[in-house]
Amino acid sequence: MPPASRARARPPAGNVRSWDEPTLAPVVLVRGPEELLRERAVDGLVALARERDPETEKVELDGGVYGGGQLQVAASPSLFGEAKIVVVTAADAGTDELYADVLDHVASPDPETIVVVVHGSGQRGKKMLDAIVGSGAPVLQCDAITRDADKAEFVARELRAARRRAEPEAVRALIDALGADLRELASAVSQLLSDTAGTITAGVVDRYYGGRVEATGFKVADAAVAGDAGGAVALLRHALATGADPVPLVAALALRLRTLAKVAAVRGGAVTARELGLQDWQVRNAQKDLRRWTPEGLAAAITAVAQADADVKGAGRDPVYAVETAVLAIARAVGTPDRR
Repeated sequence: MPPASRARARPPAGNVRSWDEPTLAPVVLVRGPEELLRERAVDGLVALARERDPETEKVELDGGVYGGGQLQVAASPSLFGEAKIVVVTAADAGTDELYADVLDHVASPDPETIVVVVHGSGQRGKKMLDAIVGSGAPVLQCDAITRDADKAEFVARELRAARRRAEPEAVRALIDALGADLRELASAVSQLLSDTAGTITAGVVDRYYGGRVEATGFKVADAAVAGDAGGAVALLRHALATGADPVPLVAALALRLRTLAKVAAVRGGAVTARELGLQDWQVRNAQKDLRRWTPEGLAAAITAVAQADADVKGAGRDPVYAVETAVLAIARAVGTPDRR
């Protein structure tokens, strides 16, 4: 069977795959809340189509303002017979006309044209989605990336694609500085790949993004967990002075302590790091930190952060005071450092 025929063959039902595993078919569904990954998935499909036929024309339709019949016109063979890939964006905000036309197209797709339906999230257009999935069309899943472990894996994919490596500490520093925005994180990786050679080190990341890292909640949490009350408070006040909000600062403290608690459980043999969704570097760093901590101290710190979380979300009168109190409580809960 020639390559073009293989590419057009209908896949089995339920053909769900990751956003970075594009495959061509008469109809493809790109689905999920992560906008950057949806864009990457579409780019991958267009690249595959143009690899097969460099003259492939890309046509975009906006589902939010779609008018009846537009898909039929866009998917029709061109005057000169060029291949087409039609990308229907914002299908999660689509018009009723869009859903009706996609249903008709899925029932009888043109094997010479690729139609990509991009749906962010929600139930709007469910009948259309069910029809696409039921037809056996490929589904490229673009789930939200929220956990640090998933962000680290995203960075690792970017590096593998460029045949480059980074120190685990460098990946952690990037996520600390830019992990709140996946697009910004991807842009930072791209810049580092463009501007540097060899293994990306923590020192390189600090040179580029150190100013972003220094005043984040993660740096505040690192200093507090290390028992450095003065340093933690100084970083906290700088973060607040530069516009940081107390709520995400407390969230960073809570996340840091939860990681310590998880690794304490791993150390006790109750559960594995993989089961907890932790990366090896997270476990190593937390194991070093836990040398300074007793179970009682960790419990006290977690309690202090829980109180601060309630206070910054309305239970207290002064959110700034609440987060500073929590930082001091964490630093004071640290036991005698193990200096081995």
